[in-house]
Amino acid sequence: MTTLERPEIRETGLWGQSWSIARRNFLHIKRMPEMLLDVTVQPVMFVLLFAFVFGSSIDVDTAAGYRAFLLAGIMAQTVAFASFTVAVGLTADLEKGIVDRMRSLPISPSAVLVGRSMSSLVHASIGLVVMSLTGLLIGWRIHTNLVEAAFGYLLLLGWGFAMIWIGIWVGSAMRSVEAVNGVMFATMFPITFLANTFAPTDRMPPVLRFVAEWNPISALTQSVRVLWGNDQPLAPGAAFPMHHPIPFTIGWIILITAVVAPLAIRAFQRRTAD
Repeated sequence: MTTLERPEIRETGLWGQSWSIARRNFLHIKRMPEMLLDVTVQPVMFVLLFAFVFGSSIDVDTAAGYRAFLLAGIMAQTVAFASFTVAVGLTADLEKGIVDRMRSLPISPSAVLVGRSMSSLVHASIGLVVMSLTGLLIGWRIHTNLVEAAFGYLLLLGWGFAMIWIGIWVGSAMRSVEAVNGVMFATMFPITFLANTFAPTDRMPPVLRFVAEWNPISALTQSVRVLWGNDQPLAPGAAFPMHHPIPFTIGWIILITAVVAPLAIRAFQRRTAD
């Protein structure tokens, strides 16, 4: 009679545990490639739609042209939607009991959230790569040096990281994927459109212009345009964040993460303690 040996149990740290959970999410995407539509087909569709359909009716005062002006806005919108992706994915896992199964394992409770954050950040990075390649095809170029170009991408990823915490907060607080879709759609679309993402703000009515130029998405978009050499001269009366977009963007990333991360962790703990 043969006896089966008990498999060896190895101690793992937070990084290894988080990577295992992130890898599970990557395998999920591999088996369901349609999960990448929001960072592949959708951004390309927006780029082509605005560049070739609406671009001819939007004037920008920059030598690079509207297509170069547009790319930073599309990228800012896409990384902002990282919150949408992580909220839906986390809520689905909570509904199906997958998070409970993970927490029943001998792993750190933080590994579930860290793994989800890692996979969501990679998810958003795929979108940036796809949009960069699409932009090169339609004439977008970076006109600054390598350091400034890399810093522009770093700001986008930093913003995506902050948005992931918002997604975790919403995903932990909502009880269904349908509720998450409703809340995120009703908030993220107005926030990303009421900004300088697709058109200059100087032609907006005064009240809308004030809101748009103080919108954190506008600071992010303006920062990336400045760092890539695709910005246009500021119109008279531009709000203070438009004159100092890079420090404002860094400040917003730190503030959102510092405020929302504890709220997200607390909401997740309450949800999984039920």
